Amino acid sequence: MKPLHATLLAAAMLFPGAAATAQQTPETAAAAATAFDRRAAQLVDLLTGKIAFGDYFDASFQAVLPEAQFRAVNTSLVAQYGQPVAVEKATSTDGRSGIVLLRFERGVATILLDVTAAADQKVFGLRVTGFAVSGDSFDKVATEIGALPGSTGFLVAEVEGNGFKPLAAARPDRQFAIGSTFKLYILDELAAQVAAGQRKWSDVVPLSHASFSSAGTANWPKDMPVTLQTLANWMISVSDNGATDTLIHLLGRERIEARMTAAGHSDPSRNIPFLTTVEAFALKGNNFTAERAAFIAANDKAQRKLLDADKDRLILANVDGVSFGGAPRFIDSLEWFASPDDIARAFIDLRARKSDTAMSVMAINNGVGPAAGTDWSYLGYKGGSELGVLSMSLLGQRKSDAKWFVVTMSWNNADAAVETDKMVGLVTRLLALAAK
Repeated sequence: MKPLHATLLAAAMLFPGAAATAQQTPETAAAAATAFDRRAAQLVDLLTGKIAFGDYFDASFQAVLPEAQFRAVNTSLVAQYGQPVAVEKATSTDGRSGIVLLRFERGVATILLDVTAAADQKVFGLRVTGFAVSGDSFDKVATEIGALPGSTGFLVAEVEGNGFKPLAAARPDRQFAIGSTFKLYILDELAAQVAAGQRKWSDVVPLSHASFSSAGTANWPKDMPVTLQTLANWMISVSDNGATDTLIHLLGRERIEARMTAAGHSDPSRNIPFLTTVEAFALKGNNFTAERAAFIAANDKAQRKLLDADKDRLILANVDGVSFGGAPRFIDSLEWFASPDDIARAFIDLRARKSDTAMSVMAINNGVGPAAGTDWSYLGYKGGSELGVLSMSLLGQRKSDAKWFVVTMSWNNADAAVETDKMVGLVTRLLALAAK
């Protein structure tokens, strides 16, 4: 499945334009002393359409987020948070980069703003990293989640020993397609084998299995030596599928399945046999139509037999890529599945390993940006996506009282792609409410 990782989040949350009536506060209306101050003060005019997209943004920004996409993302944000009202505060230590607080009708966005050193002082970085919604509540977020097209479920829970106490939830026991979130089970098994003395994080192994969506290992030579910790870092932080498949083959498919079951997955048969990413991509495609039908109809034992029989064919060279465009494909039958409760139990099992390395792996990319993480002394994350599937899950330790929490949400729609920016906003709000 296509991973939900840092670059995707950054692209989705690059701040869009909007149409609104706004006024500047005295703080930002004063004469701008630096390039950052000037561009921050112009945000209101940008959002009201008084400054042209090309006049405000550097070519490098426009290459990442063309104007049409900029406007489309904006439409979604305005639908969620109302029209922008005013710049509340703009702070920078170097006159080029800093944080802008932009008030909308229903909350305040935290925006990272970066200005070039060129003479035209255009903006090359503009990203929403958090959104504090006025008068927000779990009930309000739950209502918005429930109104999304397709099927959704979420859980916000306080960790209590080896269990958890739900604070807010909707359909927490329902199985959802979760995309790359399944990689938490691989990390858990790796940490368990290290704890048992069977492996070391520093062990060097060959990068043996190539796959699509491999941000860390794309085009790297086959069998290149890498450490287990490096593979884990790639697999979790950027959802690298080559690293993932290498670890599945190395650790053992059946041992990962057993770890998933022991961690408390409520319906482990949904993920048995535990597919590699290449196997999933291949079976979804048009090159394996007969094999796909047989696989979906079979029981666990017969499915495993089919994978073994076709192991030399279910490889990257035979993946046709049809899953990466068009409409969602077989997300109810060819995916990895877990309920929000299952994901909470997986996080709790991982934390119980008492592995500083495993915890650091999950914290490389917190999935929601630096501003959303300010109330947390630790924030670990894993997300997953493909067409019609989004999953975002966080394990955090609250700064105020050192308590641990899980925030997880899944959104499936078999008929259409789902909106990344909308889901990021909802999960960020759930995290902010848990921080209180």
